[in-house]
Amino acid sequence: MEDTLSPPRLARSRKLPPRAAPVAFAFFMSAIMAFLMCCVIVAANTGIDAGYPARVLNSYALAMPVAFVCVLMVRPVVARLTGAVCRLPG
Repeated sequence: MEDTLSPPRLARSRKLPPRAAPVAFAFFMSAIMAFLMCCVIVAANTGIDAGYPARVLNSYALAMPVAFVCVLMVRPVVARLTGAVCRLPG
C-alpha cells in the first residue's frame, strides 16, 4: 500500500505534540550546554592533548543527565524571572 501523505505532511506527523515542547527544549538545551561546558572545563583542568576527546565524553556522560534534570527543575523559575524583567508578547 502506498503512503498517501505528502512529504511535508508526513514530516509534520512525525513531530511531537505541542505539550512535549518544554521537555524537548530542556533536552536540547541541556545537551548543548553540558557538552560546551564539558569541553571548556576539561580543557581548563587537564589541557588539550590526544586524550582530550575521551575525557570530554566521559565528563559528558555524567553532565548531560544532571543538566537535563536541572533544566527541567529550574525552567518554571526562569520563565517567571523572564516575565518579571521582559515585556512579553500577548
